[in-house]
Amino acid sequence: MIEIPQLFTLIAGFMLLALDLLVWHFTPSVRILQRTLVRVAIFLLFSWLIIAVGVSPLQPSPWPDDVALNMLSTVLAVLWWFFAARTLTVVLSSMFFNRGEHSARLFQDIMGAGIFLIAIAAAAGYVMQLPVKGLLATSGGMAIVGGLALRSTLSDLFSGIVLNTTKPYQVDDYVQIDSIEGRVVDIDWRATHLMTSLGSMAVIPNAIVANAKVLNFSRPVDVHGVSVTLQVPAQIRPGRVIEALERALQGTRQLLGTHSAKASVKSSTTDYIEYEMRGFIASLSQRTEVCNQLFDLAHRHLEAAGIKLGNGSQAAAAPGNVAQGWSRQRLLLEDVKIFRSLSSVQRDQLAEAMRVVECHADQVVLEYEEVSDCLMIISTGVISLAVHDGERLLEATRMGPGEVLGEEGILADARSRGQFRCITGCVLFRIDKAMLRTHLEASGELKAALNKLQLFRQGVRQSLLLQKPVEIKKGGFLRWLKSA
Repeated sequence: MIEIPQLFTLIAGFMLLALDLLVWHFTPSVRILQRTLVRVAIFLLFSWLIIAVGVSPLQPSPWPDDVALNMLSTVLAVLWWFFAARTLTVVLSSMFFNRGEHSARLFQDIMGAGIFLIAIAAAAGYVMQLPVKGLLATSGGMAIVGGLALRSTLSDLFSGIVLNTTKPYQVDDYVQIDSIEGRVVDIDWRATHLMTSLGSMAVIPNAIVANAKVLNFSRPVDVHGVSVTLQVPAQIRPGRVIEALERALQGTRQLLGTHSAKASVKSSTTDYIEYEMRGFIASLSQRTEVCNQLFDLAHRHLEAAGIKLGNGSQAAAAPGNVAQGWSRQRLLLEDVKIFRSLSSVQRDQLAEAMRVVECHADQVVLEYEEVSDCLMIISTGVISLAVHDGERLLEATRMGPGEVLGEEGILADARSRGQFRCITGCVLFRIDKAMLRTHLEASGELKAALNKLQLFRQGVRQSLLLQKPVEIKKGGFLRWLKSA
């Protein structure tokens, strides 16, 4: 016959288990200490409740003749072992694992699986009175069969343990595993998940990762290498090419000055020589922008040196402008946007009036607050533009072939708001103020373009002075000058 007090007590035990699930589910996961303390308290209350009613997790049911009570007490005793295993897992995880570390999840899962296996064996032996030794022997044989069938899965599991222990990469690191490149978004017991640059998810089994070549672009955190490769016809002397590429590397401020940037020969064939430009940046997020800028700078400085990209067969077909026999001055006028409003005849006249100015490294081309009497176009070399913050000069950007300076003095006899100093030896072409003002009177578009350039540089100066230090987008002058 069912004993009502015992029945209600056993039902109260089930209600405590349900309460534990609800509290654990609805308590915010960030409150890990509070969740753990509540679970321990409910487990202790649950243990006291079933022991008080006569149910022991170490013995079979005390009511073998009462079917209802026997079934309820047996289920509660078995659940006690599972509840104890889960509580122990939570407590140990809180004590020994840092939840901020992604790798801790793998070890928690392995530890929890081991504790639950022990709980299952204990419940079978103590509560259900099953022959545990025979069960273990049978499960051992099953484990051998399962191990043979799941060799690849087990290999992924143990490889995952090794990867999370040695930590060659972590979540949010940008890595390359063999030929697959992407950002690490997850590392679980079976595989590593990469988000590629195309937005697709690459899932690589841990066993493959453990035997693959792993390149971690995110370490060290403050220095990251960038490189670009270019092909130049083999008949051009490498010394000329390397000199032009070295100037291109000096044309950007985004490369770290603490680590030297180099240009070198990478490989060669009978048709072309492949060159590599290498440098270092502070943030991996800059890599694409810097690589694009290096390609642009290399093209400009090689063109300024009279060197064409491509292999020998491609270089044989000269561009149309070169085929017309245009001088370097004429080519610059054709390329710079502010002169595109002029007719071909006007550009020819300007090209004939342009005079060569050669400057050595560290020479000041246009001093701060100096009134320029000409407009100068950079033909070769790198020039640094520095602005004054009231105390000292601060470098704002660097300029290269095809960029102009001195527009303030041309437009309104105004003083220069920056200092232009050569970083390398430079060759410039100057256009006298009187000659240029004749064209300014005839072409409103030319004057508007110079005004736009002046306003752009004023904005760069203000952003630098108001938000020091600030990262200025390099190559902005040339992109504006050359954009269609």
